[in-house]
Formats: sequence, C-alpha cells, structure tokens
Amino acid sequence: MAENALHGVNLTGWLTLESWVTPELFSGSGALDEPSLITSLGAKGYREVVRRHRARFLTKDDFSRIASRGFNAVRLPVPWYVFGEAGPNPGPYLGCIDEVDQALEWAEEIDLKVVFALAVNPGVPGDEETWNNFTDDRGIRENALWVLSQLSSRYASRMGFYGIEVADDARIQTRRGLGVTDGLPGHLLRNYYRAAYDRVREAAGPDPVVILPDAGIPTDWRRFMAQRQYQNVWLDCHLDRPSTIMADMGYAPGANTMGLRHIMAAIHRHIREDQRSGLPVMVGKWSSALPIADAAMTPEGRVALERIYSSEQLTAYEKLPAWFFQTWKTTGRLSSWDARVALSSFERGLIC
Repeated sequence: MAENALHGVNLTGWLTLESWVTPELFSGSGALDEPSLITSLGAKGYREVVRRHRARFLTKDDFSRIASRGFNAVRLPVPWYVFGEAGPNPGPYLGCIDEVDQALEWAEEIDLKVVFALAVNPGVPGDEETWNNFTDDRGIRENALWVLSQLSSRYASRMGFYGIEVADDARIQTRRGLGVTDGLPGHLLRNYYRAAYDRVREAAGPDPVVILPDAGIPTDWRRFMAQRQYQNVWLDCHLDRPSTIMADMGYAPGANTMGLRHIMAAIHRHIREDQRSGLPVMVGKWSSALPIADAAMTPEGRVALERIYSSEQLTAYEKLPAWFFQTWKTTGRLSSWDARVALSSFERGLIC
C-alpha cells in the first residue's frame, strides 16, 4: 500500500444530478439527464427538485459512515455553475457553493481529504454542444478556468483540500482508419491542462495536487508536463466500465473467469501505460461492474465473481497514490456501483 495513499469514494449525483444514481428524480419526466429535466420541469420546478435533493441525498451522517468504513477521502464532482449568479453564465442551474463549503467542513471534522473534480467533460460524446466553443476564450474554456481559480483560492488554506481535477472526464479525438473518433483535438486538451495548472498554482500555490484525466488514451501523455516548472501533477484513469476497456482491446467476452483475467490484464496495462508519462497515476473511478454475464451464470455466481473482481482491483491499485470507488451512494443500492453494497463484505483493513 502506498504511504499516505487516498482510498475513497466518489460523491456522484449529489451536486449534479445523475439519472442512474437517483432515477426517482427523473421518473415520469421523460428526461434522462439534467438539461432535459430542466426542459421537462421548467426552471422553477427543477430548482425545487434540486434544493430538496441536495439537502437530503448526502448529509453529515454519510461523511461519518464513509470514514467509519475505512475510507480516508472523497472525490467530489463540482459543477461549473457552482457559484450560481456570482459565477459565469449559470442559466437555469442552481449554484451550490454553500454545499461545497459544508462538505469540506464535514470532511475536516473527521479527517477526510477532499479532491474536487470540475464537472466538465471536454470531448466526451453528449457534451459536444457545451464544448463547441472550447477554443473561444470568452466561452466555456475561460469559464472553466475561472471556476478552477476561484475554487482553488477559496480553499487554499483549508486542511481538507487535497487537490483539484481540472475536468471530471475527457476524450481525445483519435484517428481510426480513414476517420476520427469523437473527442477534442489533443493539442486543445493539452493547452487547457497547462492553463488550468497555471490558474490553480496562481490561486493556491504549490501544495494542492493538480489532476488531469488521461482521456481514455494512456499512451498520449509521455513526458507531458514532466518539466521542472510543473510540480505535484497526477494523471487520472477511469476504470469503472470494463466493457469500454475490453472494447479498446478488441475483445468482448462474457464475464466468466477467463474474461476476468483479460479485464485485469487490460487494467494493469492501462495503468502501466499511464505511468510511462512520468506522472503519478491515480484511479478516479472504479466499480465492481462486469460485462453481461454468461447466460448460465446464477445471480449468486455473479455476486461471487464481482467480489473477486473487486478484490483483484484493490490489489492492483494498492501501490497507487489514490483510488476512488464509483460511488458512495445510489438510491437503488446498485450492487456493482454503490460502495455501501459492493464493498460491504470487505474488511476495513483491505480498504484503508
């Protein structure tokens, strides 16, 4: 186990809504995401739903339970509209800086570290409209940099503030055959990362870790930001969806024992490729979820296999500076994604 490593959980679906985390908020609306929920409910109805949800979904008791379970950190996605009317172009969205303040206070009371992740996703399919003016300094790029700067300045002196991830997720555009995949051109994403680093350092000094999503392409970061002027920078890989990992390898088996070996081999290879960047590598999201099981597999067999998968991952990540399970809580207690369920059978010593 890496000394002083962060072992934590994501707080997904709290400050930004996720239909898979809280499906009851979307039920009957015809909406599958937050923007379409606004369209369905109207701005006033949406804000009422968000206020109730934020007050009830996560509380101080959740933070205490996280710590008592053996975790020592949380990764908190923070929306770009966190500052509400005091920030850039919030539109109908409801700010949540008071909730972020409260989360840090709860964490500090029980000695949990907090990693903020700015909930923007440059290049990720579905966010094309949001990022279509990414190169425009008056657009979302500059807004994201402003929010990173403000958050870093606000919490620079706080003991619980460990670091900040400059995007929740990202995707690089790559060439495949005669075409290109969805994603942001690599030079634009790298330029954003460098600018984000500068903003965090200007606002908070050298101590907070600046974290960069690897955009699903671990081979693209060798020697990136390895120069002396860049300090305390980590690379983050998201390994919570094994079907994506296996698809990148051109392999799509059932979730049997042989398939599990291939998945773990792909995970180890992804981490090794990231580490060749020269930067410390963390796992910002992982889960117990396996691809669709063989038809002959019983529910009990699947539970047992997912426990093996979780155990294998804990071993694979033990020497990394940080990992975060996806996520702490879902209202449906999803067995592969909710840490309260997926990791309930693991002894505290295997986590902390």
